[in-house]
Amino acid sequence: MSSPDFTITPEVQAALDIAKRGCDELIVETEFAKKLARSQASGQPLRIKLGLDPTAPDIHLGHTVVLNKMRQLQDLGHTVIFLIGDFTSTIGDPSGRNTTRPPLTPEQVKSNAQTYYDQAKLILDESRMEVRYNSEWCDQLGSRGMIQLASRYTVARMMERDDFTKRFQSHTPISVHEFLYPLLQGYDSVMLKADLELGGTDQKFNLLVGRELQKEYGQEQQCILTMPLLVGLDGVEKMSKSKGNYIGITENADSMFGKIMSVSDTLMWMYYELLSFKSMADINALKASVEQGANPRDIKVALAQEIITRFHSAQAAEDALRDFEARFRHGEIPENMPEVSVNGAPIGIVKLLREAGLVPSNSEANRSIEQGGVRIDGVKVEDKALELVAGTYVLQVGKRRFARVSVS
Repeated sequence: MSSPDFTITPEVQAALDIAKRGCDELIVETEFAKKLARSQASGQPLRIKLGLDPTAPDIHLGHTVVLNKMRQLQDLGHTVIFLIGDFTSTIGDPSGRNTTRPPLTPEQVKSNAQTYYDQAKLILDESRMEVRYNSEWCDQLGSRGMIQLASRYTVARMMERDDFTKRFQSHTPISVHEFLYPLLQGYDSVMLKADLELGGTDQKFNLLVGRELQKEYGQEQQCILTMPLLVGLDGVEKMSKSKGNYIGITENADSMFGKIMSVSDTLMWMYYELLSFKSMADINALKASVEQGANPRDIKVALAQEIITRFHSAQAAEDALRDFEARFRHGEIPENMPEVSVNGAPIGIVKLLREAGLVPSNSEANRSIEQGGVRIDGVKVEDKALELVAGTYVLQVGKRRFARVSVS
């Protein structure tokens, strides 16, 4: 970072370090440091924006990466704006996609938005949060306003976006309305007078559009903080419900515990940095202890208990640990069991149980799940529509039927 024309006090540096923890990129760091210094001097909190399109009703740990960062910034005294894209979600965000995303109905948006908000409150401090809906200003634009907004950004700049370029080169259709999405997301920053906008790395282009539009409208430009996309349980793809490699924040404690314990020892450190509220000094001390011979499993247990305590309770975390140890340390799951290989990942749990030879039919598999008799890696299966990605799992039906199943 080049020499600034303002003083970075120890307090400002500490705040900057907290903001940068685990981030992929901060644009522009000197500008944000200046905003922090001005905020400290004036006592005026910064306005931190996070926009979410409620495209699905449930939040998983991947979504909480940016929410955790918002909470850290709240704790520094700043105001966070939880922006629900009820207008833009009726367009459909094409970010990171090679096809047009279907828009949601107003009814879907309303229902999903309420669920998002209820779950986000488990992380964010309501007393330092604004909840806004971008229909407040987008509905007022009208045809004339939309044309005027579109005149402030060129097609050439829009085609710099990677997914648009790839689709254009591969002759995959791009609808004109998809160009409106980043424009409207950027217009949100203008209307909210955002000082900083957060998003995943896949949102960088859209966030930059907001920065440019603020300049067009004569405002001080927002800074941008992008966060990495959390890798899912398969250790390969980003966490996603559609890929089945996720941990939902409303899952029961036993399920959350078992899934976190299945994370590899290497990936565990990414989870610590992006999901834990421990300081980096504490996390580095944990890393040093493992290098000196501590069991990574015990470090992972501590992470699982921290996360479960946050979304359930300390007692639920203790109970989950006790149940986990009872299953895996005290012989409730046998060491020797049939080993089966099944192709076709991702594969539904009902089909997998049948192909693994644990049930004779789909109806028996469905009945066993409904009765609570099916477990994966010791965690009870409650969703008959569950799909499993490639990996190795211990499947259990009832008290006596086990198989170690490799799915590819």
